[in-house]
Amino acid sequence: MTFGSLFAGIGGFDLGLERAGMLCRWQVEIDPFCRAVLAKHWPEVPRYDDVRTVGVDTLERVDVLCGGFPCQDISHAGKRVGMAGERSGLWSEYARLIGELRPRYVLVENVTALLGRGLGAVLGDLAAIGFDAEWDCIPASAIGAPHRRDRVWLLAYPNGTRLEGWERAGVSERAHERPFGARGAYVSDTHDQGQSGIAFHDGARRSLSAFARAHEWWRIEPDVGRVAHGVPNRVDRLRSLGNAIVPQIAEWIGRRVIAHGAM
Repeated sequence: MTFGSLFAGIGGFDLGLERAGMLCRWQVEIDPFCRAVLAKHWPEVPRYDDVRTVGVDTLERVDVLCGGFPCQDISHAGKRVGMAGERSGLWSEYARLIGELRPRYVLVENVTALLGRGLGAVLGDLAAIGFDAEWDCIPASAIGAPHRRDRVWLLAYPNGTRLEGWERAGVSERAHERPFGARGAYVSDTHDQGQSGIAFHDGARRSLSAFARAHEWWRIEPDVGRVAHGVPNRVDRLRSLGNAIVPQIAEWIGRRVIAHGAM
């Protein structure tokens, strides 16, 4: 399966989906430092610098469209202006590209504040272009990380897509369950955070835990240079790391997308 990466950052989605077995066909990222990182690791992949200037005439059609659109306007740490903000409002460009490219699957990541400050708009835009969606809040700790980093992960697909095969793909235990568990579930290793929804179902939790144990990524976390002097591009590096997704979660979802797509 092929994928295109919007708001690619330093390539978290790209790394995770490639590990799952997909092929990156293009990347879109506006930040020059991040594009330099992408160029180093994906030298043969075409790159574009602005989601507002690309479309069906410039981008190859792909099976999966992925990306985490900017969170600054919906984050609890920001001004909370919502989806009308200049940065988070770029979701409208994401939705436009979904409508133009018509991928088989769309994978979106954002902060948990999206649940109360924009998810309705996202789902409404997807419905308007003929896509249904499932979403869960999956923390990095669910994949074995020694920190929470809660994020909303949303998987969308064209209306009428049959998803009964997700059970055989190893995502759910019962055929009526959706890819991540129940529709619109809240996934967490603790349930006292105040978000609405229901707990991550046991089948997917066991799948995530087994996946994390098999890879043992988090035995030692790298030093990100928060107190180090003389680190080249230190500010850019820290900002890019802070904006990056957890590649292991993208890989886990990507493997299940591939399994379902092959059925």
